[in-house]
Amino acid sequence: MSDVEGIERYGYAQELRRSLSFRDLVVYGLIFMVPIAPFGIFGSVFQGSGGMVALAYAIGMLAMMFTAGSYAQMSRAFPMAGSVYTYAGRGIGAPVGFLSGWMILLDYVLVPSLLYLIASVAMNSLVPAVPVWLWLIAFVVLNTVVNYLGIEMTARINRIMLVAELIILAIFLVVGVVALTQGKGHGSALSPLYNHATFSWGLVFGAVSIAVLSFLGFDGISTLAEENRESARAIGRSMVAALVLTGVLFIVQTWVASLLVPDQAGLIAHGDPDGTAFYDAARAAGGAWLAKLTALATAISWGFANSLVAQAATSRLLYAMARDRQLPGFLAKVHPRRRVPVNATLLVAAVSLGLGLYMDSRSDGITLLSSLVNFGAMTAFLVLHVAVVVHYVVRSGSRDWWRHLIAPALGFLILGYVVINARVAAQKMGFVWLAIGVIVLVGLLIARRRPTLAGITGEEAGQ
Repeated sequence: MSDVEGIERYGYAQELRRSLSFRDLVVYGLIFMVPIAPFGIFGSVFQGSGGMVALAYAIGMLAMMFTAGSYAQMSRAFPMAGSVYTYAGRGIGAPVGFLSGWMILLDYVLVPSLLYLIASVAMNSLVPAVPVWLWLIAFVVLNTVVNYLGIEMTARINRIMLVAELIILAIFLVVGVVALTQGKGHGSALSPLYNHATFSWGLVFGAVSIAVLSFLGFDGISTLAEENRESARAIGRSMVAALVLTGVLFIVQTWVASLLVPDQAGLIAHGDPDGTAFYDAARAAGGAWLAKLTALATAISWGFANSLVAQAATSRLLYAMARDRQLPGFLAKVHPRRRVPVNATLLVAAVSLGLGLYMDSRSDGITLLSSLVNFGAMTAFLVLHVAVVVHYVVRSGSRDWWRHLIAPALGFLILGYVVINARVAAQKMGFVWLAIGVIVLVGLLIARRRPTLAGITGEEAGQ
């Protein structure tokens, strides 16, 4: 059965254009995760892990690999847009899908604002004459135009940006390794992986809760399921491929940067309030030119490339929920010629702009947004692992114990420990968001608008 037939089987018409190849999906995931993502949050992870940044990223990659495996299984069963919302709703029940979609919205809707704000602050540090708010508006307008022009345009831009990021990363690694061979490093060569003076599992997993921000985005590939022109298996394979590639790059670049940090003890003790720790390491390796180059690369990759695909993924999630009448119907409108969810795209732009400008006025704006984004994603991923077990083992009687029980259970345990060790502020605000979602769900039930999914039976819906 083809993907198109599968969608029609569930009561949907094929409205989005199927034009993306396996390579396009991998590139999309790489861009969404940003191969140079650690540049922007390196100092926070360094402090949180006691200098063991490479270990934090290695554990983060392991946790996300289990999650990617669960995504792969559910995308094969339900090859359609909607990410965790679709998989939890069809794998467990429509009400659970609604709450999962509500929690992942905390990630998807907020992450474009976070990316725009980080990039705008970085650009302002390079060009102080242009205020943060003006950079933010420019990034939002540019990305909205590109996404409006269609997913093919987004895919072409992705490939160009990916090449540019990899070139800059290669420059940093070459210069950094040369500097280390010249004796400019600090600490033992294995300290980024294990430091006996600071090591504890609670400390490392607390840092993982920050580091996973760099991995968020691989799941965005699942929102393009209805624009994938290959088999449904391509979604899962592209997730795993993108995760492995970026995970290796994250570990290597943070390992080199960790050894080049000028004042490791000071960074652990006082943190990185200005977000310049990675650029300081680059300056120690190659001078001011390398520091400016890595800062500029961070601004462009976060503010343009990453935000571009984040906006596209968020609009597809809103489109999927609106199509099932769990969000206002106008968000399900697809442009007749460009075949993109036009209203959802414009709404994401408006929210990103308003929220970005508001958070720019707060001194803790970036920290607050980062915490909420991570909490929303992690809790939604926990439900995803449960959905795999319920759909395959409980309902379908699968005896593929590794893929349908053991791997999801391990992924659940690792992510659960990460959530437990997350920032208290993130936990509190995340549970407030969940409580609001429960209230909305109860309101829908009272109004006899129980969440339903097209083509799903009453038993499957949890009735």
